[in-house]
Amino acid sequence: MRVSILLSIPAQESLVESASASIENRAPKATLSDVQTPSGFNLDISQPPVAVGSLLDGYLELDSLQADRSDNFIVQGDVEVDSIEDIPEKIGGHDVFSNIRVSPFSYCGSSAQGTASDVAAQLQLNKLHAKGLDGSNVAVAIVDTGINLLHLNKVMGQMPRFDAANSWRFQGQTASPGQYPVDHGTMCAFDALIAAPNATLVDYPVLSTSTPGGNVTGRTINAAMMAYAHLTANYAAAYAPGGIHKYNGLVVNNSWGVYHPSWDFPKNHPGRFIDNPNHPFASYVKILTTAGADVLFAAGNCGSNCSDPRCKGRTKETIMGASAYSDVMTVAGCLVTNNDRLGYSSQGPSINGMHQSKPDITAFSHFWVQESMVRPYLIQERQQRAL
Repeated sequence: MRVSILLSIPAQESLVESASASIENRAPKATLSDVQTPSGFNLDISQPPVAVGSLLDGYLELDSLQADRSDNFIVQGDVEVDSIEDIPEKIGGHDVFSNIRVSPFSYCGSSAQGTASDVAAQLQLNKLHAKGLDGSNVAVAIVDTGINLLHLNKVMGQMPRFDAANSWRFQGQTASPGQYPVDHGTMCAFDALIAAPNATLVDYPVLSTSTPGGNVTGRTINAAMMAYAHLTANYAAAYAPGGIHKYNGLVVNNSWGVYHPSWDFPKNHPGRFIDNPNHPFASYVKILTTAGADVLFAAGNCGSNCSDPRCKGRTKETIMGASAYSDVMTVAGCLVTNNDRLGYSSQGPSINGMHQSKPDITAFSHFWVQESMVRPYLIQERQQRAL
């Protein structure tokens, strides 16, 4: 069986160029076909590498993450093994990491309760907005399936603020930022704008499904790493003029994760993701939070009352991977009608080996969104701002 993995290898000219192109949202000037890799590893030349600096010890130096300064790169590929238990810890002396698949956290159970206008009322938005807490000059990166701006405009009655220049997409992807099919990412964008209607959306479609040619690129932790490398370069490191660092703040929304440990490497493999604070993705998250970004992850959908079938009946230690990082704000879900935790929302403590005190906060979810419910509130807001 062939298993997708991530491998850390030393810098090479083609790796530097490809990683730079991914961050700069341009086509690379060279392919990865000439990259030297150890025997037994099949490099996926369609996937850009990610700079990881000099060391992979749970911490990355910000200056070394610029592609032309990085000593090592993470590349995606696969390895042939007889079983999952046979995945090597190293190949040719190079560290192997999990390229675990990830998925949006979606609801289960009964029909929605309450409305978007109920959420606005419960949050007392009039008081928040009177203090200037409406998202003005704040970027909200929706790391998800992509945003559909026309649908948001239809539902909200106005086009939201959107930064296409600082959005990101896979190399070779044909959809433009803000023009993805209506899906989970558009829902997340709408939810963020209930509380922060003046925020500027930034599109990071890591959960989109494929690029031309049929290669599945989204829904893996490597796709998330590529996106976070772009975020880091344009916010934490401020390499790009006019990048995301021009905003007063950055909120990174991640409503996705892992449903079951069977998606990952075997337990005790040093490159595993779900209980490994030293996976390279964790280091990119830490870089962003240290720079001042607010990174939010959903707790998960394996709550004891109504767990998703993909949880396979496992309802303990289900806050895993990035949702269990100490650096992120982990968000559970509750009903707007009575504040009760949603039966499918994962409960703490998190998986053994990770930060145990999770989730951190609870937010409203599982409510109806209809134009007739949303537009009157937004119209009222616009009228109040005009007075």
